[in-house]
Amino acid sequence: MKKILTTVLIVVSVLTGRSYAQENFTLSGTIKDAKNGETLLGASVYFKDTNIGVMSNEYGFYSLTVPKGKYTLCVSYLGYSESKKEILLNRNQIVNFEINESSTELQEIVVSGEETERANISIPQMSVAKLKSATIKQMPVVLGETDVLKSLQVLPGVTNSGEASSGFNVRGGAVDQNLVMLDEAIIYNTSHLLGFFSVFNADAIKDVKLYKGGIPAKFGGRVSSVLDIRQKDGNSKKFSMNGGIGAISSRLAMEGPTFKNKGSFLVAGRGSYAHLFLKLTDNDNSASFYDLNLKTHYEIDKKNKLFLSGYFGRDNFNISDAFKYSYGNLSGNLRWNHIFNDRLFSNLSLIYSKYDYELSLNFMEFDWWSDIKNYNLKYDFKYYASNKFKLDFGISGIAYDFNPGEISPTSETSAINYDILEQKKALESAAYINAEHKLTSSLTLQYGLRYSYFARLGGQFLYNYQNDLPVVYNETLGIYERGIETGTTNYDDSDIIADFDNWEPRLALLFKLNESASIKSAYSRTTQYIHLLSNTTSATPLDVWTPSGKFIKPQLSDQYSIGYFKDFKDNIYSLEVEAYYKTVDNRIDYIDGSDLIGNDHIETEILNGELKSYGLEFMLRKNEGRFTGWLAYTWSKSEQRTPGGRSGGLGINDGEWYNSGHDRTHDISLTGTYKINDKLTFSSNLIFQTGRPVTYPNGQYQYEDLSIANYAARNSNRLPAYHRLDVALSYKPNRKPNNRWKGEWVFGIYNLYNRHNAASISFGQNIDTGINEATRTAIFGIVPSVTYNFKF
Repeated sequence: MKKILTTVLIVVSVLTGRSYAQENFTLSGTIKDAKNGETLLGASVYFKDTNIGVMSNEYGFYSLTVPKGKYTLCVSYLGYSESKKEILLNRNQIVNFEINESSTELQEIVVSGEETERANISIPQMSVAKLKSATIKQMPVVLGETDVLKSLQVLPGVTNSGEASSGFNVRGGAVDQNLVMLDEAIIYNTSHLLGFFSVFNADAIKDVKLYKGGIPAKFGGRVSSVLDIRQKDGNSKKFSMNGGIGAISSRLAMEGPTFKNKGSFLVAGRGSYAHLFLKLTDNDNSASFYDLNLKTHYEIDKKNKLFLSGYFGRDNFNISDAFKYSYGNLSGNLRWNHIFNDRLFSNLSLIYSKYDYELSLNFMEFDWWSDIKNYNLKYDFKYYASNKFKLDFGISGIAYDFNPGEISPTSETSAINYDILEQKKALESAAYINAEHKLTSSLTLQYGLRYSYFARLGGQFLYNYQNDLPVVYNETLGIYERGIETGTTNYDDSDIIADFDNWEPRLALLFKLNESASIKSAYSRTTQYIHLLSNTTSATPLDVWTPSGKFIKPQLSDQYSIGYFKDFKDNIYSLEVEAYYKTVDNRIDYIDGSDLIGNDHIETEILNGELKSYGLEFMLRKNEGRFTGWLAYTWSKSEQRTPGGRSGGLGINDGEWYNSGHDRTHDISLTGTYKINDKLTFSSNLIFQTGRPVTYPNGQYQYEDLSIANYAARNSNRLPAYHRLDVALSYKPNRKPNNRWKGEWVFGIYNLYNRHNAASISFGQNIDTGINEATRTAIFGIVPSVTYNFKF
């Protein structure tokens, strides 16, 4: 394989204009934190007084090729002091850097499209939001629990369905259209306590990057966004601990060197204890969660490293011992980093992910459980052909096991019989290539192509329907209903029920207007082969994933975006303006009254439709000084249309476009942090969002003694506007310079002015008066909190 790679790369080098006759030499190495040995991804490595530079990859590796000569090599990274080194380049060299954090902490509080504003202006990648762990920890949060996903939702183009809702929505897309990865492992449910908190422990996180558009070719499988979260490697210099004690949960992280300083480890855990207080009040209900992050790595030699990481999290609910359920994620990843030479870097990963939920109804004497598992093998390469041409390429394969549901009686007297829904299997594979090509000093292209193949495998039976229509329109009743079954077809394990393949082109363009401004545009086609079945606005733990197949088509998305990026006053201020237009074909929609749980005929509840969303995003940031923060505004529209097609009828909402459940016309957030002095830091969030679409009754009629509501068109109404103000004050007591224990108190108030934002509005008739009433349900009012954080 090495000979094949060498031949291919020589051809690429010739095609991109690299001449072996010139006396060029390559400088490569790794960028690390001097204090803890963590590799730094996204660090800028460049030669002073030239336009030659590169950014370190996900594992801190960089490579630069330039003619023979003397150079000043500079390394810069947000929140760190710039490091410089004089280089006499007369041969290929390996130069590793360990850089120190800046003496001031002011620079830590920044959110940017990349690690430096220089990179944001100079690379073609757009529609990317990046958060540092320090930024996340500064934001005011409910009950004092630091939350990665809630932090993302104050950025342009990112929303959710309201308080205590799972997941997040990007540019009008649904929760299941986001690919969420923790150290490359897919996370299927991102929430603890039904959406109150996310599953990501900020103490274990090194980097958070959200791709909203212009998605690189190495990513696939979802049509809305990619959230790439990387865990810390662990402190390879010395043993350390950090954690926090909050109102309802606490956390502790430990890290240190291993293998005689040739490796490191990280162990981070969180647990809630609100259920213990409930027991003290004789409350029979309880809710709790816990999670555990693990990671270790070993440096075999200078060209080979092994990484092993894992995550395990669980939520448990008990309602008066009559109703119990739990859900959780489990993932693991074994990775091998290999440096073939000073220009070619590779990473081989073997990944396992699982999501499951269990439900026990003691009063009905049965247990129910469901899960999805996947096994993922991927091999990625990065080739630094020259300073003007870089190449990413790789292959991947994912094997899926879907268990839609299994029911079992818990006693001999139960009226429930054991049953298991048809187990489903699928295989998804892909190959990609992506190039970043600097054509001139002002114009840079990023272009790539991804080929994906999906096979719905056999080993189960499928129902057959008259005219091959699982859903038909009943003209007499004016409703969609299950088609007429004509039998079943049994598929052997070796059969392929259905297969699909798609070419997914990706293109991004950068045009630098000057050293402080640029225009970018991007196009990406993405394909999604697995779907989350949920007819609620916010995903729930009981929702079920299903693969594409005979009756469910893969979702296909095309997104176009263009943006203007500008830095002001030596990067103290920056401006980002983006416009986008996105379409999604074969978006699943649900017929009225659809029943999704425990259904072996899931195809009889859905229709294939289409979605379109478009909008304008604006973000103005202040990156340095005592006050840092940003103003973000998004104007957007997200609509869905589902015609009846071969099933007959006009379709959902008479086949007309209607607001998707994730449409938020206006979304404004103002986020700021002010460093009062070395002890005190004040931070706040002000958020306003248009209310999400809902369907209200618009009339009623009497049938015998019953009053029956008649509903308006789907999603033609809205909840009241959502808004709130959060504040927090962090206090760092005096401490001796040589004291390793460092403490911090964080006092916060969520929803300062006690706004009761509507999570839902229900309608009913007052039994006593007979008058129709609307009832607003709110999750939170004002919520104060106090947290003590520490490092050792």
